Amino acid sequence: MDNSKEKIQENKMGVMSINKLLVTMSLPLMLSMFIQAMYNVVDSIFVAKYAQEALTAVSLTFPIQSLMIALACGMGVGINSLLSRRLGEKKFDEANRTATNGIFLGIIVTLIFSIAGFLLSFVFFGFFTKDETTIKMGKIYMIICTLFSLGVFMQIIFERLLQSTGKTFYIMFSQGVGAITNIILDPIFIFGLFGCPQMGIAGAAFATVAGQWLAMLIGLIFNIKKNREINLSFRGFSPSGRILKEIGRIAVPSFIMQSLLSITTMFMNKILADDIAISVYGVYFKLQSFIFMPVFGLTNAMIPIVAYNYGARKKLRITKTIRLAVIITTVIMAVGTVLFNVYPQLLLELFSANDKMLMLGVPALKIISICFVVTGFSIIICSVFQALNEAFTSMVISILRQLFFVLPAAFLLKHFFGFPAVWFSIPIAEFIACFICIIKYKHLYDSKIKLL
Repeated sequence: MDNSKEKIQENKMGVMSINKLLVTMSLPLMLSMFIQAMYNVVDSIFVAKYAQEALTAVSLTFPIQSLMIALACGMGVGINSLLSRRLGEKKFDEANRTATNGIFLGIIVTLIFSIAGFLLSFVFFGFFTKDETTIKMGKIYMIICTLFSLGVFMQIIFERLLQSTGKTFYIMFSQGVGAITNIILDPIFIFGLFGCPQMGIAGAAFATVAGQWLAMLIGLIFNIKKNREINLSFRGFSPSGRILKEIGRIAVPSFIMQSLLSITTMFMNKILADDIAISVYGVYFKLQSFIFMPVFGLTNAMIPIVAYNYGARKKLRITKTIRLAVIITTVIMAVGTVLFNVYPQLLLELFSANDKMLMLGVPALKIISICFVVTGFSIIICSVFQALNEAFTSMVISILRQLFFVLPAAFLLKHFFGFPAVWFSIPIAEFIACFICIIKYKHLYDSKIKLL
């Protein structure tokens, strides 16, 4: 009896009911992603109550923050992959060296962002707006977020170290404490509550980095106290070019995939060329993260299930997993579509939207959300590509959608049909990308899954 239980536990991705397996694996990750989405939204809600220019400044800074997170996640994927491999090979000294070199790499990247943020912030905001107040606020916010970016880089790296040894509960805890800290400190720092001086947009930035730093410290403590498989001692440490190169080789493709949003957002802000429209676009991304982040949590659980059962040559479990993931995603995205179409004004008013922002934002949310279900389907299919060692296909589709479909469509729609038509560029890009996903998935199914 005991041996049977151990066998089921060891091979749950191959034997447990798909419904139970996918739900139990995805719920913690979906909750974690939802917490991350809340983290991203809080600043915008409170700064919008402070000043409209502050909301524009935060919206313009969003691509830089996304770029930092993309780079941190890319490094985290590289560290996680290499570290897990070394632990599986029982090469514990190499695993420890991977962890310490990964932390070293995070510190170096932090220094680069700190210097760049301090020197280039004025030039960056001047490229998108001529409003002096927005530029001044944006410069303050960006300098603080980049100067103290050690928190976000180390938080994510420490989370990936925990993930590599299966201690995901601690990740949820550190993220939750960081998010709650940000939420509590935002109004106190921005508006000067409880005897704290009123810091305005600087307060929003300090609240953000405070949450990140606290999450970083908690992650460090958990790694030292609970992560017994790894020893983070830097005694006698020296950088290893070989290990750093291996981390980078894995990290770069992941970084490219995750940084596409930052690049697209920066160019879209330039195409919009209107402070209120930029605020609307920024608010849209904050709002849609509540819909999309749980789906990303679902895919993070789905990928290892599909990959495991592909290796085990269990076609029925693969197709059932994909089908269930599509159904769950469709429900989530349909709810998002309803919310964006029925309550667009209420959603925008969370960010203290004025009349002009409502005039631009209400139709924008309705137009963009018509593609949510289709986008969700594409996310699931691209995750299947990643699970079946077709990451290049997923990357190409993402590049096409973000850079070659959205941006040209936005430029042409604005040029020929006027400003409001720009919002249609996103549904157009998503429907084209979905069509490509269907074609590529059929080929993948015929060449790999069907033959199992």
